[in-house]
Amino acid sequence: MADSREARFQQDIIDQMVSEGWLTGPASGYDRAAALYPEDLLAYFQEAWPERWEKYCKNNPQKPEEIFLKAVVRELDKHGCLEVLRHGFKVPGVKIDLCSFKPDHGMNPESLARYKANRLRVVPEVSYSPHFREGPEQSSSGKGAGYNPRLDLVLFVNGIPTATLELKSEFKQSVENAKRQYRYDRPVKDPVTRKPEPLLTFKRGALVHFAVSQDEVAMTTQLKGKDTLFLPFNQGSEEGGAGNPRPEDDSQYATGYLWQRVFQPDAWLKILGRFLHLQKEEKEDFGGRKYTKETLIFPRYHQWDVVNQLLDSTREEGAGNKYLIQHSAGSGKSNSIAWTAHQLASLYDDEGNRLFNSVVVVTDRTVLDSQLQNTIYQFEHASGVVRPITRDIGSQSKSEQLSDALAEQTRIIIVTIQTFPALFDAIDKRPELAKGRYAVIADEAHSSQTGSSATKLKTILGGELPEGEEISAEELMDAAVASRKPSESISYYAFTATPKAKTLELFGRPADPAMPVSSENKPEPFHVYSMRQAIEEGFILDVLRCYTTYSTAWRLSHPKGDDTEVESKKASTALARWVRLHPHNISQRVEIIVEHFREHVRHLLDGQAKAMVVTGSRQEAVRYTLAMRAYVQEKGYQNVFPLVAFSGSVPPDGVIPEEVTETSVLLNPGLNGRDLARAFDTDDFNVMIAANKYQTGFDQPKLCAMYVDKKLQGVDCVQTLSRLNRLYPGKQTFVLDFYNDSKDILDAFAPYYNKAELEDVSDANVVYDMQKTLDEEQIYHWEEVIQFAQAFFDPRAASTKLNYYCKPAKDRFATRYKAVREDIRVWKESLKTAERNGDKQGMQKAEQELKEAGEQKDTLDLFRKNLQSFVRAYEFLSQIVHYDDTELEQLCVFAKHLYPLLRVDRLEDDKVDVSELELTHYRMTKRTEKDLRLGEAEGDYNLQPGNAVGTGKPHDPEKKTLAEIIDRLNDLFGAEVGDDDKLHFANGIADRIERDEEVMQQVRNHSSEQVMHGLFPKRVSDAVLDALGDYEKLSVPILDSKNMTDQFALLVLKILASRSVTASGTGDSYS
Repeated sequence: MADSREARFQQDIIDQMVSEGWLTGPASGYDRAAALYPEDLLAYFQEAWPERWEKYCKNNPQKPEEIFLKAVVRELDKHGCLEVLRHGFKVPGVKIDLCSFKPDHGMNPESLARYKANRLRVVPEVSYSPHFREGPEQSSSGKGAGYNPRLDLVLFVNGIPTATLELKSEFKQSVENAKRQYRYDRPVKDPVTRKPEPLLTFKRGALVHFAVSQDEVAMTTQLKGKDTLFLPFNQGSEEGGAGNPRPEDDSQYATGYLWQRVFQPDAWLKILGRFLHLQKEEKEDFGGRKYTKETLIFPRYHQWDVVNQLLDSTREEGAGNKYLIQHSAGSGKSNSIAWTAHQLASLYDDEGNRLFNSVVVVTDRTVLDSQLQNTIYQFEHASGVVRPITRDIGSQSKSEQLSDALAEQTRIIIVTIQTFPALFDAIDKRPELAKGRYAVIADEAHSSQTGSSATKLKTILGGELPEGEEISAEELMDAAVASRKPSESISYYAFTATPKAKTLELFGRPADPAMPVSSENKPEPFHVYSMRQAIEEGFILDVLRCYTTYSTAWRLSHPKGDDTEVESKKASTALARWVRLHPHNISQRVEIIVEHFREHVRHLLDGQAKAMVVTGSRQEAVRYTLAMRAYVQEKGYQNVFPLVAFSGSVPPDGVIPEEVTETSVLLNPGLNGRDLARAFDTDDFNVMIAANKYQTGFDQPKLCAMYVDKKLQGVDCVQTLSRLNRLYPGKQTFVLDFYNDSKDILDAFAPYYNKAELEDVSDANVVYDMQKTLDEEQIYHWEEVIQFAQAFFDPRAASTKLNYYCKPAKDRFATRYKAVREDIRVWKESLKTAERNGDKQGMQKAEQELKEAGEQKDTLDLFRKNLQSFVRAYEFLSQIVHYDDTELEQLCVFAKHLYPLLRVDRLEDDKVDVSELELTHYRMTKRTEKDLRLGEAEGDYNLQPGNAVGTGKPHDPEKKTLAEIIDRLNDLFGAEVGDDDKLHFANGIADRIERDEEVMQQVRNHSSEQVMHGLFPKRVSDAVLDALGDYEKLSVPILDSKNMTDQFALLVLKILASRSVTASGTGDSYS
């Protein structure tokens, strides 16, 4: 019998790991105090380094094993697990190495023998705490009870813990429960003594902790109790989103890649040796205080996967190939590039020769220089592996430095985009370099180009560049490759979130490498981590959610349009100013930007939020800056601090009094020689006005708003707006676009994120319409709204006031709802009585009252829905339109809190809304299925009735009935709409009739002729009338002719009969 319990899941993992070479053993072999598995620690060192062990024993003749363990524990406590594993330590007279990593080549048999001596062990059910206490109950809190926490699995390498796992079976719990267990039931310190738990202590203990279920994996490298941050460690779904694909067959788990691939012994040792590293960052808080943040970096799945795939393909294919890696923002490209560069530089061919003389990384991210150097030093403890060439040194130019570095076969060389052309010059001019093999890795960071650098780029690009235009590493690489014949000595690795068509053609790989590139065999990226997956996994924000174009705002405010200029600055006319804006009137736009920023952005992130104004030229940027400074000074605002960024200089004109650069005191007072990006990160500046600068490759997590006043299209559009997508606690984003059409923006994003959708254009006055609708129901009184809002905004008010002022409205709603339900019940009884007595007048009275009661109930339901709709509409529209209306703000906070209080007991027909919604979805799916049927005739989608012809299946009465129904619908309505529309409409009417139990009693207990003389035709007509707004073309013909009404009623009756046959399975139907 198949077992769904966690224990079976655990054993399956252990069995597969053992089959791959892992050892297993009892938890009793674990030393709690040392956080080691001593048996393996000693066995490895004795086997791998017998001479050293012999010398160690001579130096420590008394209890050498015990002394050895104490020495290891001391080093672990002092330097951490990763450092000890990777580099060992020294004691007098002996070097202690505790792990052997796979050598780069097989030329040294001794190294291979030591590598094979590694002992990897998986141990289940490890009670790990040296502070455990026996008690009547075991509790992770340890207070007033026993304390003996236990981990499902612990992975050891040579006795040193490297990973822990908490497992959950999806049949009972999910991966979220495993995360919770780590956060709340696996404390890093004993709750009573506050002594650290060595196995779970950051750096000292296990390096990574996995939360695992059959469906998903998450991981963290630092446990912090309830503040522990877990990252997804999933492959990505088949559709390109978060999660994992379905396993290949029923013998596999969706998360099997973890223990089958990641925990495979060679792969796991490689992660320890060449991926994991301690990242140290110098941070500065908002008050200017500096601190060092340490983060143990473990690769996310897509990072680990792409580096390994690149290495495997390069090892197999050799030099001279191209690889396009489409990884979204938020994918961690800097680390992926660092790992790729280091491992390519250490790649050897079968003869033991380095595959590449040098690895050249093209980037303008200065952070990548130090990051690469620091990371690689942790791997090798060697200097000189990385050589950045970012500036002239003495009389030696960057080109000369690059040429020397290539000649010296420096393993990793970092160059800027400006220096990159010198790579080809050096290879051409020095014959000895041309014989070498090189790997070129392009980061998609961007830089503005001016002066001599631009001239060099123009030479390669073969054309003139627009003034101040940015050139990306991707574009430069495109040009370089296109301008040269394919080289068998240079491999290209292009990392980009947004590959252009040209980039795909140059660097992409055909889906079928054995066949030539064609329209049916298009080039594709080598590896993909999509924008959709990054958003769904929570690594970046969706910047299109609050995107409003200028034209949209205009239509929202004044549909009729009035271009008359006005001078009034009163708040009451702010909305009209939005409509009357002229597209080239910078001062008006500055006013809108400043007021929007102050009202909606400035207070975010505890006052640290920042914005960017994107302009079309340097002159515009300078004028924006001067206008903004003047407006801020005129208003006396003390919380808007603009900073302008552009390349080169701008000459004086009628507005600009003198020639200026971005460092001019006139434009950026207070800059004081600082780098603009660093200065913008402080509280000295919060609005950056940019012209062709900082729109790509600029990471500022506190950037919350963007005001666009230039044409954005294609990749440039995506890259510019993506400056907003970086995460920051409590962040929300806003885009106000004065120039572009929303459809163009969505079209630009679609190739890279096909799930992005913009909200429909709304009328700004809709909030007033909704307010009026809500007011008319008199569920609340305005004095209650005002009193609630006063309490809500009063920091000293007691929370009891919120409930107190909501309660009257809550009670009124509940009273009316109960009353109308009672009316429905009473009049249903009255209708039944009238029908039994043949009282036609009574029946008409009851039906009218029932209809009115139903309308009253619908009105109350709609009121509750409108509360939520009002809140959403106002919160969205107020971000772009200055209403200056206190009432709207008061109603918004009141409605938001009242809505969840209006919980009502649903009537029976409420459930049908779900089925109707699903039927609508089916209708949509059916249309899609038709398209799939044309393109995938041999696919598994068999929804069309004709697909079952000739299969020999038993006769299906429902299918026959559906065919008859479709024929009758064609007779009734012609071909004006499709069969699926007609069938959907008729089924919807049948659904409504089926919810009327009284009518259904007649249907079940009488013949069709008798039913057609009862309530049934009237109920069908009423249902069709109610559907008139949504199905006018289908409803009107029925309502215009009694004959059509009767025919349609018979059709609905036939549908109900077919449902009876399907439900009962006996062949019985309504008589």
